[in-house]
Amino acid sequence: MAKLFEPLTLGDTTLANRIVIAPMCQYSAEDGRMTDWHTMHLGQLAQSGAAILTIEATAVVPEGRISYADVGLWDDATEEAMRTTLESVRRWSDMPIAIQLAHAGRKASTAKPWDGGAQIAPDAPNGWQTVSASELPFEEHEHPPVALDKEGLARVRDAFADAARRSARLGIDAIQIHAAHGYLLHQFLSPLSNTRTDEYGGSLENRMRFLLEVFDAVRDAFPAEKAVTVRLSGTDWVDGGWDIEQTIAVSKALEARGAAAIHVSSGGLHPAQKIPVGPNYQVPLARAVKQAVSIPVIAVGLITEPEQAEAIVATGDADLVGVARTVLYDPRWPWHAAAQLGATVKVAPQFLRSQPRMYKDLFTAD
Repeated sequence: MAKLFEPLTLGDTTLANRIVIAPMCQYSAEDGRMTDWHTMHLGQLAQSGAAILTIEATAVVPEGRISYADVGLWDDATEEAMRTTLESVRRWSDMPIAIQLAHAGRKASTAKPWDGGAQIAPDAPNGWQTVSASELPFEEHEHPPVALDKEGLARVRDAFADAARRSARLGIDAIQIHAAHGYLLHQFLSPLSNTRTDEYGGSLENRMRFLLEVFDAVRDAFPAEKAVTVRLSGTDWVDGGWDIEQTIAVSKALEARGAAAIHVSSGGLHPAQKIPVGPNYQVPLARAVKQAVSIPVIAVGLITEPEQAEAIVATGDADLVGVARTVLYDPRWPWHAAAQLGATVKVAPQFLRSQPRMYKDLFTAD
């Protein structure tokens, strides 16, 4: 059997294969509440044959949204909207569902990408005051964030825990904490965005303190048998910034605290980043983390071909692969990967008769 289609267990959830649908923001929520778009979007991906579906970056407080159209999970209204969506999806799919809990920090208060994605000023419609580790804007011309004080740190930490409890009530199978792509927790990690002089700034131990506190709060608030994972940027791709050595250090600390897996991405922290984009460009980062920890590692980034994904897991560079834009373009990508690699994938019985004759053992309804 292809390694890509071997099962793997995270927490109390057995994954049918090694294909993870990574979180993808849809910018289609209303006041943080999921809409019919999310029912369609998540519903089709829940029929893809992947191992687990991850809900997009979900803000734990309103000011933690990337844009005013982001999904949130901070009150009863956002929880109920998500419940309605999940009930529809689960009526027709038993695919495990994870959620990415997030806070955008200084990269919040933006327009939708197709409207330019620029920051919206605090006094403009759909804008608000952002917060961060320090009073440093992402772009020099942007309105600067407010540095979180001790009370602010406690509010954010408690909000992550509250969202974890709401996730548990919704029957979510796993949580991913978003500490990558230049968002709030990454802003504390990187010396390029964290110039604090208190116990949350300066040394690596201090800069990773807030992430570890948030992880502990989420881990305590979520059922012990369910997985809590973390997404990290392996490097800022900027000299003097966050790098793979620091990523390994925080990955080891997270493993010691009970993290079930590390999802390795990169970049997003600084506009001066120089990313060598190309197939597998982030796989060496995942490989380095995997060599340092014993928990599963997820690789992501321009993974588009079945043989490419198979090579990543078969050679031990990572334990799972995450697909995002690839599966947006081709929502049946896991089907096609299984066909190409001689594996079997579970599909809804409504789709069984679509099995091509040349792949007579491709589909199973069990």
